[in-house]
Amino acid sequence: MTGADGVPTIYPTILYDDARAAIRTLTQGLGFTEEAVYEGAHGTVLHAELSCGNGRVMLGSKGRDGVFAKAMADAGPAGVYVVVDEVDEHHARAVAHGVEILMPPTDQDYGSRDFMARDAEGNVWTFGTYAPGSAG
Repeated sequence: MTGADGVPTIYPTILYDDARAAIRTLTQGLGFTEEAVYEGAHGTVLHAELSCGNGRVMLGSKGRDGVFAKAMADAGPAGVYVVVDEVDEHHARAVAHGVEILMPPTDQDYGSRDFMARDAEGNVWTFGTYAPGSAG
């Protein structure tokens, strides 16, 4: 589902022990674009938004105050799926930047081509050609 102006209405949100390192991995190794980063004292990432295609992920630093930060304090790793057109090129970029690959580009029975990676804090990122909700 998208909003009236075509903007997605769901945004995965992940907190990291080292949010700065996560931003580097996601931008340099996994092809995201840094859209916004708001920092607090001592370089703590209060809020960051990274985009890939027309989707965005929000992230920040663990250990802060607030209801969300406290609720996520002991959260386990998350899994996020990202639609990309060029899976093999995207995978090659991740490998070149030392990202841990869990599954190389693989053709799936349902028609998608996917690869799977893990970031330094255990979150699993899958990149593939399947676009949920798209026609055809």
